[in-house]
Amino acid sequence: MLVTTKEMLLDAKKNHYGVGAFNVENLEFVMAVLKAAEETKSPVIMQTTPGTIKAAGLDYFYGMVKAAAERTEVPVALHLDHGDGYNRCMQALRTGYTSVMIDGSHELFEDNIALTKLVADAGAAMGVPVEAELGKVGGKEDDGPAVEGENPYTDPDEAVEFVERTGCTSLAIGVGTAHGVYVGTPHIQQDVVKAIASKLDIPLVLHGTSGVPDEQVAEAIKNGICKVNYATELRQAFTKGFMRYMSENPECFDPKKPGREGMAEITDIVKIRMENLGSVGRA
Repeated sequence: MLVTTKEMLLDAKKNHYGVGAFNVENLEFVMAVLKAAEETKSPVIMQTTPGTIKAAGLDYFYGMVKAAAERTEVPVALHLDHGDGYNRCMQALRTGYTSVMIDGSHELFEDNIALTKLVADAGAAMGVPVEAELGKVGGKEDDGPAVEGENPYTDPDEAVEFVERTGCTSLAIGVGTAHGVYVGTPHIQQDVVKAIASKLDIPLVLHGTSGVPDEQVAEAIKNGICKVNYATELRQAFTKGFMRYMSENPECFDPKKPGREGMAEITDIVKIRMENLGSVGRA
């Protein structure tokens, strides 16, 4: 069933587990993530970035995820990840997305507040939750520029002011993670998570989680994280399965066959992540 993220994230906050938000690139990703959610009985968020949307369109992804949600009893939400402006968020809301993120983190504090409030007000009027971001998640997100050399941590007091003035329903915070592939071992600054969670009543979101050790993610959830994003490792998993099949069967010209191998790799990694998040059996 297709639902908003509101109730699933509030339940995660209340019961101290995390809901996995997995970036889907095509139909195979949608089916593979749904299979993992069904097999683990986990609530799940499927999300698309502006870059992914440009490859097909909001309506294509809405159609695929809606069809998947209608086939299952587990709660499925469709989320716009890193919405790159008011217009993009409004397009997603009008298309039928059940959650959106407005990413004003590259703006000055006051400009981020102004932009986020515009989207949050629209979402509230339509009954759709709005995630925002405060602080800097490093690395390179989607088609945007790399974020380097800036303070990566969200200020807890600024977070309080930001949420009060914008009305966002969840907040992605900077705690030391980064988008893309890590060069060294990532480290979540757990004291920052704790400090922000102690001051806010809304669910907190962790971005850039692909490659972060499971024990760090589990600790962050214990400290207040409710939504955990994964993107890069799903792309890597699908490519691994697809390319392995093609290297073993170079004469194959049926994309469904290597695609099934890629899907199996995604399902396996998503199930592992759901287990670590504590979402198994929560659907």
